[in-house]
Amino acid sequence: MDWNPVASLNFKHLHYFWMVARSGSIASASKHLHLTPQSISSQLSELEGRLGVELFRRVGRGLELTETGQRIFSYADEIFALGDELLEVALDQTVRKSLPFRVGIANSVPKSLAYRVVEPALRMAEPVRLLCREGRLAPLLAEMAVHHLDLVIADQPMPNHLNVRGYSHFLGESDLTVFAAPQLAQSLAGDFPVSLNRAPFLLPGDDVALRPDLLRWFEAQRLYPHIVGEFEDSALLKAFGQAGAGLFVAPTAIADYVTQQYTVQAIGRIEAVTERLYAITTERRLLHPAIVAVVQATQREFFGKSA
Repeated sequence: MDWNPVASLNFKHLHYFWMVARSGSIASASKHLHLTPQSISSQLSELEGRLGVELFRRVGRGLELTETGQRIFSYADEIFALGDELLEVALDQTVRKSLPFRVGIANSVPKSLAYRVVEPALRMAEPVRLLCREGRLAPLLAEMAVHHLDLVIADQPMPNHLNVRGYSHFLGESDLTVFAAPQLAQSLAGDFPVSLNRAPFLLPGDDVALRPDLLRWFEAQRLYPHIVGEFEDSALLKAFGQAGAGLFVAPTAIADYVTQQYTVQAIGRIEAVTERLYAITTERRLLHPAIVAVVQATQREFFGKSA
């Protein structure tokens, strides 16, 4: 009989891999596992040899998961989450089995907005174990297609060019507010929106659905902000905005949160450009109770309150 590397998978090695992926480095994982970095590195090499794949790539002084490593990490995450649940049930016979809810969040979606969308699932009477993945939309949809994700939250509907079956459920939309760090806000000349002209600006990246509409709005208003950076990740963009690197936009629906969390000022509102949000699933009819809770609550409670 031929040797099957998966059949002889060492779960201790898988656990080491999982800890390194979670902590971001072998050194951090070694502290949690009380092992030497050399020992963990050796075990990772053995795991990669057994699987016949590369799990990490080195980026500077740190490690980054390869695409294959990301997929294996998602499986490992579920395996060890189930292991924790098994121990809980064994120790407390009153514990109810949690309903797994695997959510993919496109990195173009503002994180605070994503939390507000997913949060209703945590308020369900039935216990929910939430498993979140973040990344670019196409890989997340591919994960959903093979049932590794139940739902993908995106700022655009299901793309037509992807060979993936999926259905888009419109959650709502919000226009945009422009924010600036206090010192930058004081330096702006003129009233909004004229104050945007030649001002430093942080632009959403190519994957962000609202970017073309925002650029068209600038052109229609004959405004020419100085683009100092482009960001696919909304949280990173806000971090640079908080530091005063440039103006940035976020949905008006979370304007109060953005001003408080990032200590910035709202300097104006762009009503002609909107951020839209979609829940993408493999089924036209929503059946998963957590998805139903998310869609109904978001449509009813959140976007209905947009200022």
